[in-house]
Amino acid sequence: MADLRVTVDDRELGATWTDDAPATRRALEDALPLSGDAVRWGDELYFDVPVDVPAENGCEVVPVGAVAYWPPGSKLCLFWGETPASVDDEPRAASPVNVVARLSDTSALEGVDGGARVRVERLE
Repeated sequence: MADLRVTVDDRELGATWTDDAPATRRALEDALPLSGDAVRWGDELYFDVPVDVPAENGCEVVPVGAVAYWPPGSKLCLFWGETPASVDDEPRAASPVNVVARLSDTSALEGVDGGARVRVERLE
């Protein structure tokens, strides 16, 4: 069962918290709901969040559907495919990110453009 509702324009997605970066997760949970206008970088969307936490179990290669925090820019990122940094078809961040959740289905993100409005909130 999903923990989070991720809305990208008119597309609603479910996401489940992971245990990969617990301090980052706590900081993001405390800041919910989060929203912003996203930038698209390949098959990744990212937007500013009011959270400042250091790298925690950071990785560049992430699974499809990863929801991750990028410490250098205080961004929340949604990954669903190749980015300009990818090798082959792997989702790859520009630099290490803290993975905090996983989207259950990313197919709705295929046609999303940069500038999409993203909102992340708890499911009640």
